[in-house]
Amino acid sequence: MFELFYFDGYNHNIFYSEHNYYASISEYYAEIFMLKVIIVGYDTMFANLITGCIAAGCEPVGVLRYEKVRYNPFILAIKDFVLPSKDKSFINGYNLHEINARSVNSKKFRNELLKMNADIVLIGSWGEKFDKKTADIPKIGTINCHSSLLPKYRGPNPYAAVILNNEQKTGVTFHLVTDNYDSGAILKQTEVDVKPDDTGLSLRERCASVARESVTELLRELSSEIVVPVNQNEEKATYYPQFSEKDLLLNFDESSSEIDRRIRAFTPWTKCFIPHKNCYYTFGKHKIIDEKSEAKNGELLEKSSDELLISCGDNKKICFSNVKIYRKNILFTKLYTAFVLKKGDIMV
Repeated sequence: MFELFYFDGYNHNIFYSEHNYYASISEYYAEIFMLKVIIVGYDTMFANLITGCIAAGCEPVGVLRYEKVRYNPFILAIKDFVLPSKDKSFINGYNLHEINARSVNSKKFRNELLKMNADIVLIGSWGEKFDKKTADIPKIGTINCHSSLLPKYRGPNPYAAVILNNEQKTGVTFHLVTDNYDSGAILKQTEVDVKPDDTGLSLRERCASVARESVTELLRELSSEIVVPVNQNEEKATYYPQFSEKDLLLNFDESSSEIDRRIRAFTPWTKCFIPHKNCYYTFGKHKIIDEKSEAKNGELLEKSSDELLISCGDNKKICFSNVKIYRKNILFTKLYTAFVLKKGDIMV
């Protein structure tokens, strides 16, 4: 069946058919050839990709949240009934079809892709590597959303890595999935500012918001235009693996600004620790005291029941408040701080 188009002489950029008005012929085709998208992921990025997909006029024919992989089906059923997660509530709010599969590489998930005749699989935070057999099923492709300006900052936690390295810019990259993590050809890339007071959480939220707008644009382009993938420059590639416990220990040979970045980079996912002999202090807040000290790096300058003042590598000081010894109660912390911790101790 063919649609007749007419030119509106009053609005030179408007076309209309017998049924509707369109800003362009490509907008008409975007509606007729609506992409069928399956979205997998969790938390903020997952939700923003779903809303971006809907805003693009595409059809999210199915979603798979990471809880399906992480939890036993019986335990998850109880959890969903008693205290559903944000992801579950979000899916229910949009009345989306939820795929029941334990892995993206399972036969069940692959059958769903085939049954739904999926054009695209969108990935917004995921813990599994996609097998080629799975990634090749969608007609257009399997597309990952990675929160960095690839090929820089490949790896599982680019938010923390860019803050630790004092970057002023990061970004959101949509790329095709290949056998190697975060290395596929780039379809769309958008810059994101890194602010001086960013935490890992605030940067992730900003990246997710940008991803929502970017995926809307990308899906519209894929619906009506030719999008040419651009191979990544491997010579410029950097990779940061999952951070270890060692990365969470504060090293007072570093400057106060480096220590501040380390704390912010891992907020709120995990705590950083102040070492003292065989114990480790955690803390609620920290503040840089911008005055010079002639003390040694890491020297404890002042202490109270819930505060520690420590010298840093740039001769500035940091005051840590609401301190508590990790995995010990408040009483133990108070006794340890009063009788074991001494002014002048080096915090290593």
